[in-house]
Amino acid sequence: MLKQTLLQAVEAGAAQLRHFFNGQFEISHKEGINNLVTEADHAAEKAIFEVIRQQFPDHFILSEETGEIIQDSSYKWIIDPIDGTVNFANGIPICCVSIGIEQNGEMILGAVYNPFIGEMFFAQKGFGATLNDKKITVSQKTEVIKSCLVTGFPYTYLDMPNGPLQVFEKLIRKGVPVRRLGSAAIDLCWVASGRFDGFYEHKLQAWDSAAGFLIVEEAGGKVTDFKGHAYSPYQPHIIATNGKIHDELLAVVNGASI
Repeated sequence: MLKQTLLQAVEAGAAQLRHFFNGQFEISHKEGINNLVTEADHAAEKAIFEVIRQQFPDHFILSEETGEIIQDSSYKWIIDPIDGTVNFANGIPICCVSIGIEQNGEMILGAVYNPFIGEMFFAQKGFGATLNDKKITVSQKTEVIKSCLVTGFPYTYLDMPNGPLQVFEKLIRKGVPVRRLGSAAIDLCWVASGRFDGFYEHKLQAWDSAAGFLIVEEAGGKVTDFKGHAYSPYQPHIIATNGKIHDELLAVVNGASI
């Protein structure tokens, strides 16, 4: 029932994305001029909440737009109704609904759905990861210099020591292809499916990575914070890789040369 409700909730949110995409909708700003929230974010969130409350009205919810809906429950739903809102607002179909479910503080289920290219990523703790019901695994690259990476940039915090711009410059000066899609959840899923070999980003929120990091781990990858410790979505910085380049990319992010 939990998995079924998760997939129904993701589909309900995605229906709102389809409805509003390339249409007219209200846009407002949060922290930073390009940190947007749209009418579609709120509509998708509402649709997701309705599905969850029908089956699990007592579950805790953490969502990007509403914040915490606190309940005395061992289950927590961590929701990003639109991950990649700037893309969505500009008619770029690289965006998704992302939902992770924790039980007693452990991520047990995750789903990320991009309805515009028809890709549903899903993982259940201990049961592997899938893309449209087909098993996925991470890539086999063994060197950062030969890898294809993906990253994102926060709306603030760019000038910190060994910050996003410095790490990015170091990689591209060595010719490492580094992409920037604009959706951390999709970045993580594309690492899980082997399209990218590694992902790093500074200053994420829990809803950005909750589903995606489980999908990477269940696809055979490795996810840590910038100190190499086991990752929690409540930590701001993340590295997710195929596991084979993890230590090298971790060192680069922390100031080492390539």
